[in-house]
Amino acid sequence: MTALTSSGLLAGIESRNRIDAQDVQLMRREAYGDGTISRAEADALLQLNAACPDQCPEWHAFFVEALTDYIVHQEKPAGYISVQNAEWLIEGISRDGLVRSLNELELLVRVLEVAKFSPERLVRFALEQVKQAVVEAKGPLMIGGELVPGLVGATEVELLRRILYAFGGDGNIAITRSEAEVLFEINDATADSRNDPAWNDLFVKAIANFVMCTSGYEAPTREVALRQENFFDRADADISGFFARMASGGARGMLAAYRLPTDIDSDWEARNQCNDANKRRAERIDNTEAKWLAERIGRNGRLHDNERALVKFIEQSSPSIHPDLRTLLEKVA
Repeated sequence: MTALTSSGLLAGIESRNRIDAQDVQLMRREAYGDGTISRAEADALLQLNAACPDQCPEWHAFFVEALTDYIVHQEKPAGYISVQNAEWLIEGISRDGLVRSLNELELLVRVLEVAKFSPERLVRFALEQVKQAVVEAKGPLMIGGELVPGLVGATEVELLRRILYAFGGDGNIAITRSEAEVLFEINDATADSRNDPAWNDLFVKAIANFVMCTSGYEAPTREVALRQENFFDRADADISGFFARMASGGARGMLAAYRLPTDIDSDWEARNQCNDANKRRAERIDNTEAKWLAERIGRNGRLHDNERALVKFIEQSSPSIHPDLRTLLEKVA
């Protein structure tokens, strides 16, 4: 047992269903007495969060900090979330697929932001929380009554953006099929609503990024990470900037981001130069992507405005258009 779990402090706090600032000060001292957070302590903090609805602001900060430290930094190599730890987190903060509270949702997003690599299952789960709130009016985002069901507001767009940025990690720059599917589901459910304009911008750029898949960087396996971790530490700022430029500018800015030369490390310089032809070919929509996109766009019988913009963008920016997309292109001509 650890100092935090054996002292009786947590039991005393739970018995009165309230966490105050003094409690947090004591918990912080005991939890970090040995410099680390143990699995037993992490489980105890999750249990306390669920048991005490009356929580001070200091608790929210400590809860997110302590559990992020545990799940991101306790496993080796530091910064990489294992599948097992991802499942532990999902099980600990949710019930029936829904995260229980806002600070648990913040924990989920913060873990994605801090980690250098996370399993795709974890980012899909995070995106699903936004979808559940927007489409079905369920989950912690409904707390406070500010979210309007059936509409994507500025708050939801920024949360989606945080999640997509976070999953970029050390190399997962290209949007995955799993992420794209959730974005399409949100788009279909809110197509007739007056969504925040930022949603259309994010949707078009994210799906176009999935289709074109030009980043050229891949998240390493654990074996590779043990060899290259220092390289990724040095490359963090440039990779983050690359993705930020891609997702925050207009269509011209997005293409400029794809084509900006990179000097993130001399070890990769030769590889990137040699792969110029491969990157160019990556902008071509292959058979699998074209079939999925052709079936997915306009699936409910009509093209939404942002889907039209997406197809136009693909037509103008991708040097080779697959025949399966010709019908779509003709619809928006």
